[in-house]
Formats: sequence, C-alpha cells, structure tokens
Amino acid sequence: MKFWAQHAPANHSHKYYLIEAEKHRILGDKITAIEAYEQAIALATENEYIQEAALANELCAKFYLEWGKSKVAQTYMIEAYYGYINWGAVAKVRDLEKRYPQLLATVLVSFSEKKHLLSSSSYTHSSESNRENILDLATVLKVSQTLSGEVKLENLLSTLIQLMMENAGAQKCALILVKDQKLILEAMTHVVDTVIPTDNNQYLQNFQRLQVPVLATQELPQALINYVWRTQKFQVFDDATTEATWVNDSYLKQQQPKSILCTPIIKQGKLIGIIYLENNLTTGAFTAERLQLLEMITTQAAISLENALLYDTLEQKVERRTLQLNEKNQTLAQTLEELNEKNQCLAKTLEELNEKNQCLGQTLKELKQTQTQLIQTEKMSSLGQLVAGVAHEINNPVNFIYGNLDYTQEYTKDLLNIIQIYQDNYPEPVDEVIDIIEDVELDFLVEDLPKLLTSMKVGADRIKKIVESLRNFSRLDESEVKNVDIHEGIDSTLMILQNNLKAKPHELEIKVVKNYGKLPKVKCYPGELNQVFMNIIGNAIDALEPMRKESSNLLPQITITTKIETENQVIIQITDNGMGMSETVQKRIFDPFYTTKEVGKGTGLGLAISYQVIVERHGGKLECISTPQKGTEFIISIPL
Repeated sequence: MKFWAQHAPANHSHKYYLIEAEKHRILGDKITAIEAYEQAIALATENEYIQEAALANELCAKFYLEWGKSKVAQTYMIEAYYGYINWGAVAKVRDLEKRYPQLLATVLVSFSEKKHLLSSSSYTHSSESNRENILDLATVLKVSQTLSGEVKLENLLSTLIQLMMENAGAQKCALILVKDQKLILEAMTHVVDTVIPTDNNQYLQNFQRLQVPVLATQELPQALINYVWRTQKFQVFDDATTEATWVNDSYLKQQQPKSILCTPIIKQGKLIGIIYLENNLTTGAFTAERLQLLEMITTQAAISLENALLYDTLEQKVERRTLQLNEKNQTLAQTLEELNEKNQCLAKTLEELNEKNQCLGQTLKELKQTQTQLIQTEKMSSLGQLVAGVAHEINNPVNFIYGNLDYTQEYTKDLLNIIQIYQDNYPEPVDEVIDIIEDVELDFLVEDLPKLLTSMKVGADRIKKIVESLRNFSRLDESEVKNVDIHEGIDSTLMILQNNLKAKPHELEIKVVKNYGKLPKVKCYPGELNQVFMNIIGNAIDALEPMRKESSNLLPQITITTKIETENQVIIQITDNGMGMSETVQKRIFDPFYTTKEVGKGTGLGLAISYQVIVERHGGKLECISTPQKGTEFIISIPL
C-alpha cells in the first residue's frame, strides 16, 4: 500500500494513512493515530473520495469513543454521517442512526424540536434536508422508471392509478382524459375495506376500464371536475363537507366525502387529463408533501400518457391495415380457386401482391423502429426534466450553505482571536473557567474548528460543481438553436461520468486527455449535442473495461480533441486506446438496434440517434475510424 501511495498518491495515500491510523490505534500510540486519521480525512476530501472520507471520520469517531472522549467523537461521527448522506448511502446512514443515536442526537431531533432549534442548529437542517432529498429522489426515480417503461395504454392506466393511490393515501382514484374536447372517464378504482390497503392486488382487483363521458356518470363530482378542466388549477379539500362553494353538487351531497384532491395533467401548457383522488377515512389526507410528490408523478404521467396514446393509435392503424390485407388475401384465395384456368393472369396478380406484402413488411419494420426511437427519445427527455428539476431544487439550499460558510469562517476567526487575546491578558483565569476549558478541550477545538469549516466548504463547493454540471447537461431551457460553448457541454458530460472514470478496487482509472483548441461559440441544439457526447464517451468507457484490470500492461485513456479545420467547420475527435472493432462492425455501427453488447446492456439506439442528431439536425458529419487492437476514433464535424 505504501508503494502505491508513493506512485499514485491521489488514489492511495489516504488509504495508506487510514491503515496506519488503525495500526497505531491497536498498538496504543494515540498521538500518532490521531495524526494519521487527520491525514487520511484531509487527503480523501482533497481527492474527492467522499465515501472514504466518511469512513475515515467514522473510524476516527470510534477511536475517540473508545478513548472516552465522546464530545470529540461526536464531531467526527456527524461529519461521517453527512459524508454518507452526500454519497447517497441511505442504508449506511440508517445504520449509523441505529448504532450511535447518542452521538447523532443533534441531527435526529423530532419535527417539533426542529422548530425550536432551527435558529441555533444549521447542521440539523442540512442533514434532514439531505436525507429527504435522497429519499424523494429515490421515489421519483422509481416512479419515473415505472411509468416510462409502460407503452400500452391499458397497462399504463392501471400502473398510474396504482402509483397515485399508493403515494397519495387515497381510497378512490379516477383517471379522466380529454378527447375531442370532451371529458372521458377512462379508468377508476376504489378500496372496499375501511382501511387503506398495503397489498397492490387490492387496487388492481377493483380496477375498472369504463371509457364513458364524465357527464354520463354519477360516481364523480361533475361540477368540481369541470371547474378544474376550465381553470387548469388543482383543488384540494381537507374536509369536502364544509366547502360552501360546492354545496349544491349532487355527488358531494350524497356521498359526503372527507378529503378530496382534483389535479390536472398538463404537458407543455396543454391539458391532457385530470386525476381525481378521494379519502373517506380522514380529513386533511392530502398534505403539502404528498402534493409535491404527486405533481412530479403527473409530470411524468403526461409524457407517458401521450406516448401510450400515440402507441395505441399506431396499433389500431396497424390492426386495421392488417385486417384489410387479410381480407384481400382471402378474396384473392377465392379468386384463385374460381379462376384456376386463367393461371397466367393469376400469377401476375400474385407477383404484384407479393411486392405489396414486401413493401408493407418494410413499412411495418420502419414504423416499429421509428416508434422505439421515439420512446427512447421521450425517456431521455423525461430524464432530462427530472435531472434539471432535482438540480434546481438542490441549488438554492447549497448556495445558502456555501454563501454562509465564508461568514462562519470569519466569525470563527474573530472569536478565536478574542479567546487568544483574553488568554494573553488574563493568563490565570478563575477555577470555573479552567474547568470549562478542560471539559470542552479548548486547545483542541481551537485547532480543529478551522479544519472542520474548511472541510465543509470543500464539500459544499463539490456539490455546487455537480449541480452546475447537471443543469448545464440537461439544458431544458435550450431546446432551440443557440450559440453555446462546446467545451462546457463536454466538461459537463465528463463530470456526470466521473464515477465511471475514476479508479475502483481492482480497476485502473481511465485517464482523460483534453486537447481543446480555441473555438468560437457554435450554433446548435445544446441538449441534443450533449446527449451525443454522453453516448460516444459512454461507449468508449465500455470499450476500455477489459484494460482496467490491474494486471493489464496498458493504461486506459480517452483523448478529446477540438479544433477548427476550416473557416466554417468545427471538429470534435473522441479517441480511446481500447480493443477497436472489425470492419464488419464499423459498417453497421450506426444502424438502429445494432449492438455488440450483451443482452440487457444496450439497446442499439445510442449511436443511431447520435448520427441522426449530427447529420440531420445539425447538417454535419459523424465518422467512425477503428483498427482492431489499436482503438477507436469518432470524428464529429459541425458547421459554424
């Protein structure tokens, strides 16, 4: 380990010092152990190994806890706790909460205690916010993946209703779609028991695919639904029986429901449908937190519903065309039997029919390819919206924390100066002051507090950079052609893929060499171009995977070169030193659905979509040059 630390300090020096710290802890050499722990924490933080910095803080906290210095241990354990949260290790965070509640008491206060301590404990607020963001993000990602994976309307409706019931805590859910300027009740489900079920099958057992106009049903409050249709604004009733505005609605009069939520499903300003939720067990069932989660679900639902409706329409057209073709084939078969004597004329007719069948087969194949590409594009668009939304939500609290850290450091420095001046002028304090100084270990706090603040600032700066990269990569506000810096898009892509590039246990780091030329801003579609960079660099990482083993003689490397070849042409070259590919593979590399990866690891659409973006959308060129055992180079040419 010492040898590795000397030759690759950025990757191994913190590990070496952590092992040294543990060794000296066992030997009882506390002073040396403390210095080694500090070195390990500082180096892991400096080289952005978040998880190993958290591990070093945790082990240091255990060391002080065994030594009987619980207050010092608490400081390191809280730092470890925040590190695991920033890394996204939810299970580890919960394990620390369970094993060390006495050390994490300040970050595990109840909701009522948080209100009382909010003015004096910024740590608690930051920790709880991070935890909620992680859990909300996991829920939203799960819902987004579930909905985007459904393309058949029947399955999507049942899945969407099930998700709404689970996440809203409702007893009744109705999904209404707008068709030909009319409201159609497409599907509805309800819970028969008096308790909200935990078994998803109970939702599906009562699922009904009605497909009737809202005006023709008596199972919904029509006045309320029409109001949401007209205004496109959601309505929430904590207790519907007390709402004077809707007192004349016949359904509300008869059923007397308690909690009601009626929300529109909108995509790009267009109303697609309405979701109606009802809870008869309690008032105020639909809280603000649930409303925020349901709003995220409806955003994804709008995209998935539009895709499913398009898929359903395409299927109906294909079925009608297939039915027409079958009818013609039957008619032709009857004609063949009746006109057997006119063999020559019939052969000619069969020839024409075979040609039509081939054309139809080709058309169906192209239709399926286009349909799958459309679904893939919508998935990426949905993911981009989700990433941009999460980045926006995280950005404000991070800026608040980062901005206040400078003031905190300045105030801390002033306080420490005051303490020093006081000690210089009053070297012999009273006994009470001496006791307090010994209890809090003032000398250690004076030395460690600036380090702690510096560590927090490094972590906040890292989060800011990640958020900026996510926002720059998604570029939802730049769907039109704009003049942008190509290098920003490449750097954002590399930041997102950083975890795949860095070294791992038994795997070497992929070195990225940037040979950036002096480029003007390029007129392009930024979001689509970033996706091209993501596809090509991601494939390069996959191609270098066999070389990342520590026994490999070659070091994996990706080289990115940008330059202006002529006055009106920008060239971007992305090269890897992997195994390369054969000439046969090169000829089909841009074909839709063609992939050399294992089943389940690739769709075969990434490079096909990239080719379409560069050639058709930007009027440029995308070339692939590869030699077996020597690597692969992709050359992107974009006109200025």
